[in-house]
Amino acid sequence: MKPLSLLCAAWAALAMLTSAEVTVDNDVLGKSLGGWKKKDGSAAQYPLSGSDYCTYKPEVSPTPEGGIFISVRIDHVRGWMSNNDHATLEITVSGTGVITSAKSSIAIQGVSIASDVILGTNEAGKEITGADRAVQIGTDLVSNLTAKLLRENIVEAGRVTFPAAIRHNYNRLYQALRVDGEAVPAYAAVQAPPPPPAKPVGADASPATTAATTPSSTPATTSTGTPPATPEKPKEEPPADPPPPVAKPVPGNAPLEINPYAPSGGGEINPGG
Repeated sequence: MKPLSLLCAAWAALAMLTSAEVTVDNDVLGKSLGGWKKKDGSAAQYPLSGSDYCTYKPEVSPTPEGGIFISVRIDHVRGWMSNNDHATLEITVSGTGVITSAKSSIAIQGVSIASDVILGTNEAGKEITGADRAVQIGTDLVSNLTAKLLRENIVEAGRVTFPAAIRHNYNRLYQALRVDGEAVPAYAAVQAPPPPPAKPVGADASPATTAATTPSSTPATTSTGTPPATPEKPKEEPPADPPPPVAKPVPGNAPLEINPYAPSGGGEINPGG
């Protein structure tokens, strides 16, 4: 009977874990922002750093992983003679109530400034809590958004402090998260990735270095996977024909030389004599 009771208890605990529901307690969120007293009970307005901001009730939708995606609209109230500035804060929460990513964007005078998607990162071999990750993501989000806002040469006080108002809503929203109706425990552990495997001794040389120093017995291959064609040897031209031999004179057959006639030493020839 005892093993059976332990098995039933394990199944009950597993069922409770898999059916955990992550929600946002709008009552807690609204109270932290001064109450949902604006826009027919759908928004809360509050002062911050000398400017007024208005936060609307968040839109929540489930994620395939069992968590939730939260989108919050935040306005910078500039007065009835001016158009308000707008911002959005988007947060993804896991099924255990841990924030996994965040993103924000601001629209000011027709200029849209969007932050990068901020993801939680873990130091190798170290476990961090859900609260630690929430602080890390919130800090990186505001830093990234502020850096991009400063490039636009924004000088109005309420606009310069808009990222701080977004961080204020981020913190209040995290405090309003609930898992099965209970507040998210600050010590909820986030599993860190395992450390990379150690290199074996003597394996410091990179493959590129080894390939460069070790002669290869196989021909290199091209990007298509086929070995390159062997270049053809230049064809040897046949030797030129030797010049024709020069005929040598044969003894006794020397060419006849005809010299002009020369009279002999007998004297002149007299005509008629």
